[in-house]
Amino acid sequence: MCDKEITLDKLPLGEAARVKSLMSRGQERRRMLDLGIVGGTKIKPLYKSPSGNPVAYLIRGAVIALRSDVSDKILVSV
Repeated sequence: MCDKEITLDKLPLGEAARVKSLMSRGQERRRMLDLGIVGGTKIKPLYKSPSGNPVAYLIRGAVIALRSDVSDKILVSV
């Protein structure tokens, strides 16, 4: 079975996925790693702000808000 890969910003609310890779560099990449967003991490979008940006994600038991300019650089498999 082949997993479908999409960027995190395209993941529908309530659907869980696993992180495949980070496409960001530098400080932004370091921040994602510090938040625990590494390969294999389960991540699930919970809430979207009224404007649609940012989105709150459940990551390793913590709820973390990410803007779309960050979440579009996280590749996940569903």
